[in-house]
Amino acid sequence: MKVVIFCGGSGTRLREETEFRPKPMVNIGTRPILWHLMKLYASQGFSDFVLALGYKGDMIKNYFVHYEVMNNDITIELGKPDCCVIHNSHPEAGWKITLADTGEKAMKGARLKRVENYIDGDTFMVTYGDGLANIDLKALLSYHKGHGKLATVTGINPASRFGVLKLSGDRVTSFQEKPSVPKGMVNGGFFVFKRGIFDYLSQDDDCDLEVGALEKIARDGELMTYRHTEFWACMDTQRDMEYLNELWSHGKAEWKRW
Repeated sequence: MKVVIFCGGSGTRLREETEFRPKPMVNIGTRPILWHLMKLYASQGFSDFVLALGYKGDMIKNYFVHYEVMNNDITIELGKPDCCVIHNSHPEAGWKITLADTGEKAMKGARLKRVENYIDGDTFMVTYGDGLANIDLKALLSYHKGHGKLATVTGINPASRFGVLKLSGDRVTSFQEKPSVPKGMVNGGFFVFKRGIFDYLSQDDDCDLEVGALEKIARDGELMTYRHTEFWACMDTQRDMEYLNELWSHGKAEWKRW
């Protein structure tokens, strides 16, 4: 089961960090959010990844090309550049990672179309490189296979950024800190697609996934929602980054299923 992760955007709303690195490489703790996302998938048995690279994609390539050396003890002998002994092993052994350059300016639909050749099998998973959840991925996959439609999107109730005040005149009659939004659901990523999705896409840079392809798939009656009502968060702004780092540092990272 391939897992495609979009890693190509420039992350303009997190410019303090993304001026120097692609957003998926912004750290939570000492590891990039991309690593956390891949650990989430791998911990549930999905460890065959296709990373759709774009903005500063060379940094993501370098991270994984040098992963063995940077995450293990090593012995080297100076003067013999080919002599490097890697000791012990890291928990990510067995991950298969395809690093695909899908263009600097391409939108997500084009990026997905450009990795079509790396998708073997009729069903595959797709997600964004900046969102985390305590989602049961096997249940998501089972739901997708059960309804038989072309596409499944995970629907989430986003948390409000601010506490809600209920007033009577100037008197506060109730206060609810960061409530979930009860009306409707929004796209939380964590998709499952059949190969037929590629018929809705093109390699043109301006081919989007959400505006265009998914709209048409929905009109065709081929898009279903998997409801996820528990933890979900994305790293879209500096505040989001600080929030996720705070959860991690205090042992409250609900996405940590490993």
